[in-house]
Amino acid sequence: MFFHRHFARLALLLMVVSAVFGGLLMRWTASGWGSRLGPPEQQQRAELERSIREAQEVVVENYVAETPPDQLTKAAIQGMLRVLDPHSNFFDSKEFQEMRTEQHSRFYGIGVSIARRHDRVYILATIENTPAARAGLRAGDAIIKVDDESATDWTTRQVLEKVRGERGEPVSITVERLGVPKPLTFSIVRDAVPLPSIRTAFMARPGIGYIALSGGFNTTTEDELRRAMNELTAQGMQSLLLDLRGNPGGLLPQAVSVADMFLRRDQKIVAVRGRQGYSGEEAREYRAKNTAPFEKPVVVLIDRNSASASEIVSGALQDHDRALIVGEPSFGKGLVQRVFELPFGAGLTLTTAKYYTPSGRCIQRSYTSGLLYAYYAHQAPEETPTGEAVATDAGRTVYGGGGITPDIIVKPQTFSAVQSRLSDATFAFARHLAAGLVPELVNYRIERTDYRHQLRDSDFPITDKVVAAFREFLKTDARFATLESAVTPNLDFVRNQIRQHLATAAYGTEAGFRVQLMTDPQFLRAIESVPQAVELARRAWLVTETGQRR
Repeated sequence: MFFHRHFARLALLLMVVSAVFGGLLMRWTASGWGSRLGPPEQQQRAELERSIREAQEVVVENYVAETPPDQLTKAAIQGMLRVLDPHSNFFDSKEFQEMRTEQHSRFYGIGVSIARRHDRVYILATIENTPAARAGLRAGDAIIKVDDESATDWTTRQVLEKVRGERGEPVSITVERLGVPKPLTFSIVRDAVPLPSIRTAFMARPGIGYIALSGGFNTTTEDELRRAMNELTAQGMQSLLLDLRGNPGGLLPQAVSVADMFLRRDQKIVAVRGRQGYSGEEAREYRAKNTAPFEKPVVVLIDRNSASASEIVSGALQDHDRALIVGEPSFGKGLVQRVFELPFGAGLTLTTAKYYTPSGRCIQRSYTSGLLYAYYAHQAPEETPTGEAVATDAGRTVYGGGGITPDIIVKPQTFSAVQSRLSDATFAFARHLAAGLVPELVNYRIERTDYRHQLRDSDFPITDKVVAAFREFLKTDARFATLESAVTPNLDFVRNQIRQHLATAAYGTEAGFRVQLMTDPQFLRAIESVPQAVELARRAWLVTETGQRR
């Protein structure tokens, strides 16, 4: 038993050191760090290297089967990094390129949003000015083939992997479309598909602007947000709802720039601290430079998937009493990763520091249990915070050590098992409505997607006649026949789902998202909280004028 454990450790060291440290050691020695090793440490390193060579011979000569070295190496490196923390990571060349691409707000594909529903992977929406939209693909099309390979049993992920590829390369998509007797095949040339930070921006109520900054913090985030705020200000915005829910973070400079839009000059945004003696470029304190910040009331929405850069922004605005925070406690990702480019196109993100809010709160949630599932599943802080209590500029109590705790905690909208099945049924029914196949409701037929249309309350009313037709649809479709009795107790849900699917097909994902927001408890509570944000903004500027913690 001892031999097997010892052998496993040596094999792991072999793969890790040969794959990673071989590349990093040259930099390490060149930088002068290697010269800091004394004779005992140098001897230990020599012994380790000898053990690794011996272990390599054992692996090559005795392992029961041939295993691809790249898979073993990747797994070994990832295992090493997991000992450190959950966010240090290794990327092979393909993954590293994908990460870089996402940071630049684009990838190469055809421009569709897809998901598997009951029997197929369906197109939920096409993105404006992308190859899919120009070719004529529509929301509701069922994907049955990709490049002549049957896709009927594929997962959403499998379809995505097949339709993405190199820019300029063609891909063939075959779909089934309701109302069309034969499958349709489209030859589409892959091109850049935008991945904007801002999902939508509109006036949620008279005087109340709403911006969904949910697409990460990438190279275009600041420009996108500034443009959206200017457009809403021109429409009479007097207060802002900034939605950071689901935003996983991204580039630190962009987070600093976003926070800078709302803070007065020299107010602290975030401090980045590494281990003692660490002098990396990230180890510094960031302060606002803006001489003309946005001074109107702000409500920020966060949830358990708001992480990293999202937490920097929400934490800075909360500490300076510049925004009222509504939603759930955030993820608690306050570790700073530095990107190291490795040979052959691979990359390494290594934690080198931690984020601290202006009041001194550490954003990072505990990961000492070592259980990755529990960490990423976010067995989250309870509604009663347990971290260290600190004070905001105006003296409000906030807590550290577990992400950002909202000022007003609101649980998210959740679907029951029955509602999840009803969602599939409403999607199937909306396909028939959009295709003009529901008798006496042909006026719901959708010929094309009009992305420029601004959704109105009068668009696609879900009348009693539509609900009655939905009930009949359930009775005639064996997949959903048992759901008819669930319609009445879930009537509001059914109405909203049908309208959301129709709005998405007719006007794009932004319109469908707006319909969804109308029943979102966190969004609705944020609107109700605007008067509190008004008072908070007044107090924030008063404290700033009289002198506040920097």
